[in-house]
Amino acid sequence: MQKIRWGIIGCGDVTEVKSGPAFYKLEGSELIAVMRRNANLAKEFAKRHNVPKWYSDAESLVNDPEIDAIYIATPPSTHKEYTILAAQAGKIVYVEKPMALTFEECNEMIAACRSQNVPLFVAYYRRALPRFLKIKELIDSGAIGTPRIVNCQLFREMESRYQDPDNLPWFVKPEISGGGLFVDLACHTLDILDFLLGKIVSVKGHANSQAKAYPAEDCVSMSFMFENHIQGVGIWNFVAGAREDKVEIIGTKGKITFATFGDAAISYYDENNQLHQFHFENPKHIQMPFIQTVIHQLQRNDISSSNGEAAARTSWVIDEVLKEYRTAHKEQ
Repeated sequence: MQKIRWGIIGCGDVTEVKSGPAFYKLEGSELIAVMRRNANLAKEFAKRHNVPKWYSDAESLVNDPEIDAIYIATPPSTHKEYTILAAQAGKIVYVEKPMALTFEECNEMIAACRSQNVPLFVAYYRRALPRFLKIKELIDSGAIGTPRIVNCQLFREMESRYQDPDNLPWFVKPEISGGGLFVDLACHTLDILDFLLGKIVSVKGHANSQAKAYPAEDCVSMSFMFENHIQGVGIWNFVAGAREDKVEIIGTKGKITFATFGDAAISYYDENNQLHQFHFENPKHIQMPFIQTVIHQLQRNDISSSNGEAAARTSWVIDEVLKEYRTAHKEQ
């Protein structure tokens, strides 16, 4: 397969700059059609990005014979439905993160794609950003010795848009997103830790709604252990009076500190506690490096390298942490 011909289901905000342009700017890739339930918005997106065709229903786009691969850029509540639809049509699937509402849905998506022998990719694009590849290089080279401890912190103030109960963004509506901002944002941190350190196999945690502004959780704390016995802790709070974004990986000879979001410097402390910093600017179309790797894999017919199973592991961690909170709120 020399040129991958794409269709997008859900041409909303994330596709405008972060991801959409990569599908027609990268060599070996072509964006054939886009779909949005609002026909006028689909037509406007197609015109803005010089896309030849647009649709207002997903089935028509999926069944377009000129399309090889489907990018599903809708909220998580429809990821499973559209993934199965695309798989049954024999189309390659690239789906936004988080992969689905639950780990169970992830497994259904994996099974559907496997049954049709089509690859399944999930847009955990940090795996291909130069800053995170540098962190992986440092860890794999033994720069911090053997990793032992992980410490994650993400704090943010509650934004005004989350304080109007009649106009809440979908990110904090569990029936659409799977949870709150923890699900939307922490999934990136959990996935990159999976990439850097391996599989998390044990999780304990607490979740609650401290501000009680919306149905989803706004504070989550957790402890976790990787398959290789590295242990970690983390806390995410979205109603704090401060901002913090820090992940520390501490080893037997040093440590690395970095932010999940933005492009702040990576700090590496060697065995003499000397600080070394590395600076990387994120690309304008931030998903482009990852989409490039997807295209290269597809051109090599390398189905085995799709990351659906790794993405599902992150959903399993989220389910474990939010299990009690979700159960309690279903009973209310």
